[in-house]
Amino acid sequence: MNGLVIVLIGIVCLGAGYLLYGRWLANKWGLDPKAKTPAFTHEDGEDYVPSSKFTVFSHQFSSIAGAGPVTGPILASVFGWVPVLLWLIIGGLFFGAVQDFGALYASVKNEGKSMGMIIEKYIGKTGRKLFMLFCWLFTLLVIAAFTDMVAGTFNGVGLDSAETAYANSAAASISMLFIVVAVIFGVIQKHVGKMNEWVKAVVAIALLVAMFAVGMKLPIYASKTAWIYIIMAYLFLASVLPMWLLMQPRDYMTTFMLLGMIIGAVVGVVVAHPQMQLNAFNGFNVNGSGLFPTLFVTIACGAVSGFHSLVSSGTSSKTVSNEKDMPMVGYGAMIVESLLGVVALVVVGAVAVNGTKPDGTPFSIFSSGVAGFLEKMGVPVTVATVFMTMCVSALALTSLDSVARIGRMSFQELFSVDDMEHAEGWRKLLCNKYFATVITLVCGYILTQIGYSNIWPLFGSANQLLSALVLITLCVFL
Repeated sequence: MNGLVIVLIGIVCLGAGYLLYGRWLANKWGLDPKAKTPAFTHEDGEDYVPSSKFTVFSHQFSSIAGAGPVTGPILASVFGWVPVLLWLIIGGLFFGAVQDFGALYASVKNEGKSMGMIIEKYIGKTGRKLFMLFCWLFTLLVIAAFTDMVAGTFNGVGLDSAETAYANSAAASISMLFIVVAVIFGVIQKHVGKMNEWVKAVVAIALLVAMFAVGMKLPIYASKTAWIYIIMAYLFLASVLPMWLLMQPRDYMTTFMLLGMIIGAVVGVVVAHPQMQLNAFNGFNVNGSGLFPTLFVTIACGAVSGFHSLVSSGTSSKTVSNEKDMPMVGYGAMIVESLLGVVALVVVGAVAVNGTKPDGTPFSIFSSGVAGFLEKMGVPVTVATVFMTMCVSALALTSLDSVARIGRMSFQELFSVDDMEHAEGWRKLLCNKYFATVITLVCGYILTQIGYSNIWPLFGSANQLLSALVLITLCVFL
């Protein structure tokens, strides 16, 4: 089948689902545009920060659109493109988006509390403790897997190809500029006050172009090990600094880049209209064993992800300014992520060999495939390669900073009590945000030594289990 047809099917189905089912859920649950959200009632300038609809959407989308929607569909393509496409659409519309929207709604209606605190209120303290422990352990897997992935993408030392080393190092340089510029952008917004959304968007896009130009001229060459340490230092800052200072402006700018990547890939499919070289269906039996459940675990984030609920209830719910913004933030961000999964499926289908995916990591397959589409549109090969290397690393890096913050908060909530003012000294230490961040990152660093390929299957299974727990909690809440 033509890849363009598959993309169009994805756009129509996902778009219709958002307009029809997403709005039906919003009406059924009863959103109140006049109600004061936790961002206002608990405003503290750090976690609770009232923000515009697109700012919250950009944080939600950048945080949840990690490695999953690219890695999952490409790995699952061994079963054939039909089952992958069906689960991306059905799972995204009726499971993933419902969970993300539901977690955001439940948190906003409960003073911005995390899923763990909501479980305590509706199920019990033991349930909360077990859930928070599971969440914290899960964040360690994400930190380990994504840190190893990003560090490998930034590695510019000891590679056989000079072109690859340059692309990796230029992408790394741009990423470091992102962090510095994000802080400056955040400070400017804080002191200027509420900026016009169009003006803010133009400024963000202009900064993106400038950072790409500078990063390509001044690449940073460093080893994978060095990048792991640098990433850990960045995660510490992202975990403890106020949302408005680093994460929100970084996610805001990153969203334009990721949306540009998706739009560029879709336009590239329109121009190239590649034929799917993947088999439509290869079956689920491998060496006599039925692996049907593995389809869902492998696709993971592209259809449904428990991690998304932690973002919805852990950070996004604390910045929503109006309840009417929640459908776009909760349901809409997941729809765009599912579309990214469909694009990744078409990309691997276009470059497949003998009915199966080619050799290489999912990120390298996706990056080279989309870069090939961009070349056909007249984009220079070097620019296309650096742009895609930057995009795939940003997919993981923007999830990393959110999960580091959520991991820190999960660790704190694991030991917190109602009366922290009179709590024991050891409990106050464990609930200190700096101490909790260090413990979380050290444990995550230890797990990076295992390697991304060994962690991903465990991450996928834990991710789906977490999603099931959240959906059960939402059923109790509703």
